[in-house]
Amino acid sequence: MPHTDPELFDPSQFQAELALKSSPIAAFKKAIQQARSVLDQRFCSQRDIRRLIHERAWFVDQLLAAAWQRFAWGEADDIALLAVGGYGRGELHPYSDIDLLILLERANHEQHRESIEGFLTLLWDIGLEVGQSVRSVAECAEEARADLTVITNLMESRTIAGPEHLRQRMQDATSAEQMWPSRAFFLGKREEQRARHRKYNDTEYNLEPNVKGSPGGLRDIQTILWIARRQFGTLNLQAMAAQGFLIESEASLLTASQDLLWKVRYALHMLAGRAEDRLLFDYQNRIAELLGLHDQPGKLAVEQMMQKYYRAVMAVAELNDLIMQHFQEVILDAGQSPLAQPLNSRFLVRGRFLVAAHPKVFQRTPFAILEIFVLLAQNPHLKGVEAGTIRLLRDARHLIDEDFRRDIRNTSLFIELFKSREGIHRNLRRMNRYGILGRYLPEFGRIVGQMQHDLFHIYTVDAHTLNLIKHLRKFRWPEMAEKFPLAAELIDTLAKPELIYIAGLYHDIGKGRGGDHSELGAVDAEAFCLRHQLPAWDSRLVVWLVRNHLIMSTTAQRQDISDPQVIYDFAQRVGDQTRLDYLYVLTVADINATNPTLWNAWRASLLRQLYSATKATLRRGLENPLDREEQIRQTQDSARELLIAAEQDADQAELLWSQLGDDYFLRHSPDDVAWHTAAILQHPHGQDPLVLIRGSSQQELGGATQIFIYAPDQHDFFAVTVAAMSQLNLDIQDARIITSTSQFTLDTYMVLDADGGAIGDNPARIREIRDGLVAALKNPDDYPTIIQRRVPRQLKHFAFAPQVTIHNDAQRPVTVLEVIAPDRPGLLARLGRIFLDFDLSLQNAKIATLGERVEDVFFITDADNQPLADPELCSRLQQTIVGQLSEAQGGCEPQRIEF
Repeated sequence: MPHTDPELFDPSQFQAELALKSSPIAAFKKAIQQARSVLDQRFCSQRDIRRLIHERAWFVDQLLAAAWQRFAWGEADDIALLAVGGYGRGELHPYSDIDLLILLERANHEQHRESIEGFLTLLWDIGLEVGQSVRSVAECAEEARADLTVITNLMESRTIAGPEHLRQRMQDATSAEQMWPSRAFFLGKREEQRARHRKYNDTEYNLEPNVKGSPGGLRDIQTILWIARRQFGTLNLQAMAAQGFLIESEASLLTASQDLLWKVRYALHMLAGRAEDRLLFDYQNRIAELLGLHDQPGKLAVEQMMQKYYRAVMAVAELNDLIMQHFQEVILDAGQSPLAQPLNSRFLVRGRFLVAAHPKVFQRTPFAILEIFVLLAQNPHLKGVEAGTIRLLRDARHLIDEDFRRDIRNTSLFIELFKSREGIHRNLRRMNRYGILGRYLPEFGRIVGQMQHDLFHIYTVDAHTLNLIKHLRKFRWPEMAEKFPLAAELIDTLAKPELIYIAGLYHDIGKGRGGDHSELGAVDAEAFCLRHQLPAWDSRLVVWLVRNHLIMSTTAQRQDISDPQVIYDFAQRVGDQTRLDYLYVLTVADINATNPTLWNAWRASLLRQLYSATKATLRRGLENPLDREEQIRQTQDSARELLIAAEQDADQAELLWSQLGDDYFLRHSPDDVAWHTAAILQHPHGQDPLVLIRGSSQQELGGATQIFIYAPDQHDFFAVTVAAMSQLNLDIQDARIITSTSQFTLDTYMVLDADGGAIGDNPARIREIRDGLVAALKNPDDYPTIIQRRVPRQLKHFAFAPQVTIHNDAQRPVTVLEVIAPDRPGLLARLGRIFLDFDLSLQNAKIATLGERVEDVFFITDADNQPLADPELCSRLQQTIVGQLSEAQGGCEPQRIEF
């Protein structure tokens, strides 16, 4: 800490200010405001962060000492003012807690009550956020013995005012000899850390991480120092290195990581104007600017900043694991080390941990760098690697060069890992944690810590990739069969499951380079297969999967999979059943590993339908495509059987069907046709619109609720319907819009509640929906108000220019309008209103929401049911949609988001 810093705090000027004022409060507040301004300016000028936070602590010391001197403390040898906790370490961020202990020699609180209350009131009045306690030495010992947090706070203390001997007495009374010996302290802190990590889902990677509390955050570094201090005395990272407890490179890495986290935390506090440790979207772009980062081709400044952050916390997490294990060996297992048993000539097993047979094992046999992970996978009873061996492994990472990567022993070991019965994901994650995976596969190293600045990808690319492999492995678990029945069935039929793990490893490896990441990844995957000498068939499958890993999800979500031509085109691209099986399993894992909220029963239903239809097409043979007439006939025959079984009049059904048009039978299952037909035949002609609602207990609805509407066609039908559904808090998943030859509309919507949950068989909710829709459709002139709901906080930070493309379908007489825009409440209702204003008819729609953005596809015609042919009309339509959606989000700038 500085001895003097007149710019930050000038004692003479401060005393002069006090003398000029009738109340000291104004002088204290002025000093605080001036110091904050000076420190913030120093931060913006790239002042060394360690120096900066120590300067703030020094300033607060001066202020508190001056405040303390304003009160009468008698002889002043029985009371002292101490800084404890983080402030006791001499570390203060702009709005960090200022933890104080007013320490008494004896429990004579009354003797100093008036002065203590006056002192604390002054601190409150001048705006200092302090956490304070008033205790005697004996009370400190009593509280510390009962509370791990209290003893931790007291371990870090400094005397600000009053006699130093009181603090020394307190330290003696709370020493490890008196309470919380290092063993008990370590166990308590380890459990405290584990509980905190569980709170953050045991991952360093969150979209809005907590700089202090998340795994790999500042609290983990402090936990290491607390345990070391309890065991070895007062230590910092440099002292731990000097004593051999840390090696110099580890101390330097922790110091550098702590510096970056401190910079981010300081910026957070400064921007928020309060104690804010969450790296919220509200601040991420501004922090990137404060750290001197700028947008670059292919990578935004905020993405660069977040990659630096994630790499820093990953380094802390890696070293935290190593050091905590080392603590366990030194503190818990001291003198209890079991006899080591040889596993092979390079490794031993001691206490279920793998140990290097000698310190030079990796230098003498570099292939052991990969072998160690294969051994862990082959021996799942092993808990991990002993701390000393992890250090040897980290020190040997430089041996991984091009010769190492081409060595057949190493390529064989890496492929062997993918063929292991257990532990594939766990050991790939270890390899990533220890910095081995990114060195062995440099292309993987480039995506470590890489985050895409959106709400769709909630993990870094490397974390998502390893999470995908974890999901592939989970499909084999018996308990997963209910949630992923088809994937669980198919994973066991794959002839070479190691190939899907390799494809998973490479599927997103091309991200962040600009260009099509699927194509870039396919090139890298092909090079990997060549280097690892995979057979030609295996290589072709891996490369094909990487290049095409998105086609199944995009086809299911963006195209009309009830259209036989769509299915045939997709089947042609897939080519055979083997590829289809691998692709389905990879797609399901990819969606779940990208963002757990993306996977719902409706999306599962779409993929299952696409898989089944494609399988049938491949079985029939690509040379024998199913034509429209055959599919219509099959649907009608099956529906007729269902109606006859339900004692419905088949002749009346045939008469009705003759008026419905071909598209209706292409887009609905026989069960739906029978359900709709029975209800239409029983519905009184000319009465209210028919609204049918079938709850999500029906398995074929895939968790969504089906709403079927039958009524005389009217031009504003779609616009009124979606606006009414918005008012009813319904989230539309899919829309099938059909107008019959008799000019009746037959619209089917698949919906979830606005929170993404299923409506279920809730009679009151279903009645509310039906009544609301009937009322809106009976009175279309009373157009439902487009709800202006508050935009969620996170969505506000992802405003980008809406993208609208319009083109005519080459195979059908419709115009395809695609909208990519930020998700906002009432967006679909707003689009419906635009279609109405432009006198357009909607034939079909595909609705998809991906994180903060929607990707909707509409199939439209003009008022005469013809594709749009007027370029000027298309241009005005495009401009209107972009303009109104931009206005709805308050204006925006284009933003690059890669999928």
